[in-house]
Amino acid sequence: MKLICIGRNYAQHIEELQNERPDEPVVFLKPDSAILLKQHPFVIPEFSSDIHHEIELVVKISKVGKYIEPKFAHKYYEELTVGIDFTARDLQQRLKDKGLPWEKAKAFDGSAVIGDFISKKVFSSVESLNFELRKNGEAVQKGNSSLMLWTIDELISHVSQYFTLKIGDLIFTGTPAGVAAVKPNDILEGYLQDNKLFRINVK
Repeated sequence: MKLICIGRNYAQHIEELQNERPDEPVVFLKPDSAILLKQHPFVIPEFSSDIHHEIELVVKISKVGKYIEPKFAHKYYEELTVGIDFTARDLQQRLKDKGLPWEKAKAFDGSAVIGDFISKKVFSSVESLNFELRKNGEAVQKGNSSLMLWTIDELISHVSQYFTLKIGDLIFTGTPAGVAAVKPNDILEGYLQDNKLFRINVK
């Protein structure tokens, strides 16, 4: 299983981090060891003092594909959820400043929260899905898939030019504005439309 992550897919998030708007999707990977196991807390790692939450829509690939055209991309997934791409922002900035890869800041153990999946048939359209992250009961990140710079289908097509997509692969589609640090004892809950799909404790 691959965890394929997309960066800089929401304009307001690009602005809040003062990043350059990309000409094509920013792609990076997480290993399967990054998946936070169900019923486990997220433990803040010792190597960072600034771990940020980034809630995202997550798509599960349902058939093998390579060089997928955008018009056929909808055939390659049946389920969605929300998840968190935890990011060691301080470490990421140090790595970026040196022109080095981000993996240590993005792909560490437990850095990927994956909620319960829902059939896309439940929704009238995946082009306008509301999702949000609540921290200690307060909504801190809100997004809608209509605000993506690249749609789900465009992302599937783009990624498949570089990586063969296999059954069970996950695509994290980017985070909206509102990223912020987590602290011990925070409770994080992820919602897709009105469905709560995960709840985790921070330690």
